[in-house]
Amino acid sequence: MDSNFEQTFQEGKVFRRVNSLIAARAVASATMTPMNVEAPPNRLLELVAKGLAVEKDESIKSFPSLTLFNTGSIPASHAAAAVGFSAVQDSKGMSKSFAKHETRHVSEHKNVARCARFSPDGKFVATGSADMSIKLFEISKIKQMMVADARDGPVRPVIRTFYDHLQPINDLDFHPQNPVLISGAKDHTIKFFDYSKTTAKRAFKVIQDTHNVRSVSFHPSGEFLLAGTDHPIAHLYDINTFQCYLSENVRYSCTGGMYVTASKDGIIRIWDGVSAQCVRSMVDAHGEAEATGANFTKDQRYILSCGKDSTVKLWEVGTGRLVKQYLGATHTQLRGQAVFNDTEEFVLSVDEPSNEIVVWDALTAEMIARWPSNHIGPPRWLEHSPIEAAFVSCGTDKSIRFWKELL
Repeated sequence: MDSNFEQTFQEGKVFRRVNSLIAARAVASATMTPMNVEAPPNRLLELVAKGLAVEKDESIKSFPSLTLFNTGSIPASHAAAAVGFSAVQDSKGMSKSFAKHETRHVSEHKNVARCARFSPDGKFVATGSADMSIKLFEISKIKQMMVADARDGPVRPVIRTFYDHLQPINDLDFHPQNPVLISGAKDHTIKFFDYSKTTAKRAFKVIQDTHNVRSVSFHPSGEFLLAGTDHPIAHLYDINTFQCYLSENVRYSCTGGMYVTASKDGIIRIWDGVSAQCVRSMVDAHGEAEATGANFTKDQRYILSCGKDSTVKLWEVGTGRLVKQYLGATHTQLRGQAVFNDTEEFVLSVDEPSNEIVVWDALTAEMIARWPSNHIGPPRWLEHSPIEAAFVSCGTDKSIRFWKELL
């Protein structure tokens, strides 16, 4: 009996290893990223990998082929904006001032507004709710709505509303090239919406997962996506075949060479984006409290994390070293977020007891602003535009507010 169990166990390990390496080769092939792990001389693995490659070449893609960049290098647009966080020590008096913003209530859901995401070009923002709906806003119309002397009558910034989930929505992401929005929800599904079609209300494709889908993140190539679920291992999907080759909160780096997970055990883990192997763990990153979010900086050298221990932290990817802590905001109840502004000069988060949006200088870690959120109750989610001084806040009061710099 023991020998049979041991054999089954070893076979399971081999199967998982083969599955992981097949996934690695698939991602490496699609993204033109060289594998940085040695594959065992396994004839079966080679045959399966070749078979998958042939199958992929012969299949008719439901998404158009994409021109991919070399995922081993950082795009110029990201590299140019890199900030050297280690170069400046925490020092009061050196902090920059954060420009004043105006804010406007732009819409509301029928239940708690749970998440938001800007499109890569900053032209759209989508919000997801516990009412199981998704709203898509056009940023230019929000700005027009905020102009006091608008002469063309009421402006409606919501250009699409999607209804297709059976449980609350946890996360959203935009395809990097195509007009496709995906959502992950408590109903164990990932759904694909084509927002180029004005009459579309429902998803045109659905991935049925086995667990609550807490977060979703497209690979920069657009050919794969990661889903963070209640399962301890992030799920990697080929969006053309929906094959799942394989933690709870996942985000790709800008090139797809790495991804990061933040989990309930308070650990931040960095994973190789090709081999799907964990390459570094920040154990006790947030003590025993849940790590609620983690995101790479644009140059991939640092990770900004947030946890229910009321801390926001900056980590060096190469060493796992804690570089900075942004303190003074309490967040222990909601799965709150901490985000950079578009230039990565400032960090934004929420102070739950005071119902305020808190801003730190990213380099000095000094708190420089506290603003009333204008929500009834603290915001659940903050999301900053990738291209300009603007962000959205999503509230437990069901409302969506848009914030932009006063000019």
